Amino acid sequence: MLLTLHPDNPNPRHLKTIVECLKDGGVIIYPTDTVYGMGCDISQHKAIERICRIKHINPAKAQFSFICYDLSHLSDYARSVDTPTFRMLKKALPGPYTFILPASRQVPRMLKQKKDTVGIRVPDNNISRAIVRELGNPILSTSLPIEAYVEEYTDPEIIHEKFENIVDIVVDGGPGGMEFSTVIDCTGSEPELIREGLGSFEEIV
Repeated sequence: MLLTLHPDNPNPRHLKTIVECLKDGGVIIYPTDTVYGMGCDISQHKAIERICRIKHINPAKAQFSFICYDLSHLSDYARSVDTPTFRMLKKALPGPYTFILPASRQVPRMLKQKKDTVGIRVPDNNISRAIVRELGNPILSTSLPIEAYVEEYTDPEIIHEKFENIVDIVVDGGPGGMEFSTVIDCTGSEPELIREGLGSFEEIV
């Protein structure tokens, strides 16, 4: 199913359809402030396993991130965030960043890597944040199962053609980007740049 949502004012009826799909263990492809991502409800273990099968990855080794509405649920999924780190997060988010933080006990065990960390994203995108707000908890996010993001993967209609038999809903929020988020590890004594993407590391540290 291809559902078109307005980037500024997502249709409440379509949002409800997407949220019901996620609650039923569905997998969606949706827009962010960077590339289109694939995701599911973090509480739906079978949906997480399904994404791992689609991407041919082991859940224990997968590098997923959580898409959050804002930082209000941060303490639910990340533990012991110090003041300088919180200030940096507040400065950067919403925005094209993924912050690796120590995972709390509420993070599903099957998603915890050996390091016991979680990646947190608050994209500057009304559609993805509206989905999370209506769902009531984060959605797990990963990149599409393709070798490289080429220009055709910025077009949701082409994405739908390729993945309509693999996922339940492709959310059309307009053209997507080709650059990933900037990944910053906040589990050490100083923030460490893991992957340079759309967000500027220098501007927030």
